[in-house]
Amino acid sequence: MAKSKTTAEGDVVTIKKYANRRLYDTERSCYITLDDLGAMVREGREFRVVDAKSGDDITHNVLTQIIMDTETRGETLLPVNFLRHLIGMYGDKMQSMVPQYLEASMTAFRKNQQDVRAAFEGALGSSPLAELTRRNMEMFQQAAGAFIPGVGGGKARDAEIAALKTEIADLKAELAKKK
Repeated sequence: MAKSKTTAEGDVVTIKKYANRRLYDTERSCYITLDDLGAMVREGREFRVVDAKSGDDITHNVLTQIIMDTETRGETLLPVNFLRHLIGMYGDKMQSMVPQYLEASMTAFRKNQQDVRAAFEGALGSSPLAELTRRNMEMFQQAAGAFIPGVGGGKARDAEIAALKTEIADLKAELAKKK
């Protein structure tokens, strides 16, 4: 996520959700939509959504609704198999670990995404991409090994690594030709 535009830790916008499903932005004193909240997320704006009647924090539910609405409009980001695995984790002994794991994975993904952008924007050398690829592979292998015993080793892994190394070498050669 983009860096927050807030200046102080307490600068979190409170959004009130009324029984008629309307959302009220207390900072701007106006009604807003779920699309407006989605834009606030993309801008890095911190907010919390509370039920206007009970005062309960319903931010999680509203963020989930934004994802559902976006996915319904055809802007799919979550693959079916991922959703099946996620649903399968409910009630599992590992359920309590999933939120932290997903958050750490997304943080690492966003950092790598920024690193790749920086590599393309700057002097595009082959070593930043190779290093990112190596770090990504290590991260995904560790993640898979944490949840699926036996993953992360064996001949299949070695063959996959060799194929990735070949692909990286091909990409390096192609980049060198373009310089």
